[in-house]
Amino acid sequence: MTPTLLFPPAPLSPASPAIPRADSALRLSLNPVPNRLAVVDGAWWPSSRDAAAELPGLIAAVDRLLDRVTLRIGLHGDVWQNIPRRIPARGRQVRIGWFRHTDPRVITLSFATGEPVVLLIIPSGTPAGAAGATLKLTAQDIAGMSIDAILTLAHLPARPAPRATADGPARWEDEGGSVIGQAAQPSTGRPATSE
Repeated sequence: MTPTLLFPPAPLSPASPAIPRADSALRLSLNPVPNRLAVVDGAWWPSSRDAAAELPGLIAAVDRLLDRVTLRIGLHGDVWQNIPRRIPARGRQVRIGWFRHTDPRVITLSFATGEPVVLLIIPSGTPAGAAGATLKLTAQDIAGMSIDAILTLAHLPARPAPRATADGPARWEDEGGSVIGQAAQPSTGRPATSE
C-alpha cells in the first residue's frame, strides 16, 4: 500500500483532470503499513487546539483509511484545550485519555486489534509550506529518525512553546515548582500509552 496524504490541494486549473477528495480538508499523512522502527506513523495538522472540535474528523479519517475501529486516543493534556472524556463515533464512544508524561508533539490512536498509530502533531499555527513539508516527510520511510530530526528536516522548531495556564504564564508540577524553561527529555522511541 502507498502512504496516504490528505491536505488541502493547490487550486485546480480549469484544464486539470484531478478532482479534489471530499475529505481533503483534513490535513493528515498516514502510512497504512506501519513501520515499528519509525517513531511516528504519520502526521496531523489540526486547524486548532480544540480537541472536541478536531478529534471527530481525525477518528473518522483514520478508521476509514486503515479499516480499523479507533477505541482510545491518548494525548498530552497541556497541548489541547476543551478535552472531552469521550467522543461519539459511528455507534460507539471513543475514550480520550490525556496525560502529562507523554511527548506533547504526538497523539496515539489505539484500536480493537493491531498496533496503535502514533501521529506527529503539527501545531495549528504552522505556516502552510512547513506543515506541508512535514506531512510529506512523514508519509515517507522515516525509520530510525527521531521526532526532533523530522521537525528539523521540515524546518519546524523541535520543542513546542510553553503554554500559559489559568494560574499565569508559568506551568507548575503537582509537587511544586515551575517547569517553564525546562526542556522535555527527547523522545527516543515510540511513546507508550497507558490508562
